[in-house]
Amino acid sequence: MKFIINSLVFSKQIQTISGVITNNNTVPIINCFLFHLDENLLTIRATDLETTLVTKIEVESGRLEGLSDIAVPSKLLIDILKSLDDVPLTFSVDDATYGINISSGEGKYRLAGKNPETFPNMPEVRDTEAITVPGSALVNAITRTAFAASTDEMRPQMGGIFCDITPENTTFVATDAHKLVRYRRSDIHSDNPTSFILPRKPVTMLRNILAAQKEEQEVKVEFNNTNAFFTFENFYIICRLVDGKYPNYEAAIPKENPNKLTVDRNSFLNTLRRVGLFANQASHQVRLSIQASELIVSAEDLEFSNDASEKLPCEYEGEPMEIGFNAKFLSEMVSNIDTEQILIEMSHPSRAGIIFPIREQEDSPEDILMLVMPVMLAN
Repeated sequence: MKFIINSLVFSKQIQTISGVITNNNTVPIINCFLFHLDENLLTIRATDLETTLVTKIEVESGRLEGLSDIAVPSKLLIDILKSLDDVPLTFSVDDATYGINISSGEGKYRLAGKNPETFPNMPEVRDTEAITVPGSALVNAITRTAFAASTDEMRPQMGGIFCDITPENTTFVATDAHKLVRYRRSDIHSDNPTSFILPRKPVTMLRNILAAQKEEQEVKVEFNNTNAFFTFENFYIICRLVDGKYPNYEAAIPKENPNKLTVDRNSFLNTLRRVGLFANQASHQVRLSIQASELIVSAEDLEFSNDASEKLPCEYEGEPMEIGFNAKFLSEMVSNIDTEQILIEMSHPSRAGIIFPIREQEDSPEDILMLVMPVMLAN
């Protein structure tokens, strides 16, 4: 195997898929990239056994001399590429020893490659359903939900994003029992209803790759009982679905919420960030005191004698009330909404608050509901 490739193009693709490789792997071969050369097309694969990322790059010139595949140590290759200027690189592989020779101008480097036959095989695409999704829609769905997924390894189902595909729409849900996001899109649907749980790590990587693309991408999404497959541009992502049943999230959403608060999103977010600095660092509790046209956001930390409050104009329907929330959770949710105003619906200081974006146009394919559990206030 021998090929010539531009160092900057090569480095960018390598960096993009390298995120799937984790430290301290118990299987040494998956600390490597698998290179496969087919004429002038180089395919690079990385995996952690649960998720596989594949990218394809056209090389300036390629020639097969024996091996068409080689496993390349990832960390050393990445470190070399980071320090190189924009230059052509020549790679050649020794069939007998798996040694990899790289030349760059006056520089010559040799890496100890590994037998490609020991690299894990990719899951087969069989018995799958398929839909095509706009890349921007996937980016928004993942961005709006992933932050709300649980980080508790003892509850793996809640650590992923639940996808429920119907003939009418697709619903994405994430929750950690303290906060919940239900994000629904009417422009993603399938005649064959199905549901599954996507793990957070690979879909976050998918979002980052799609967001970095200069042009809108159409993503082919295939799925079966065990894996999901995402294909677009020069990338291919496979991830193992999370086993188990997702919690009944609909039961957690209060249906009767007579108290309705409308407030400017940006002003409210900035107030939360400032006032939240003065909250107790264990609870991050802020108090919302609400009446007719006035919202007071306050916080205090008795241990350090810190307190703060700010007053905001608002529109409010309902009985005057005081309710406490975790400022960090509330800020995360409000920052993941892009409308000028938001609506917060509440029923009682002990029950969850529901946040909705207020849109000027009613034909948006997005439907967003965010739920945040209250923090009990001390008298």
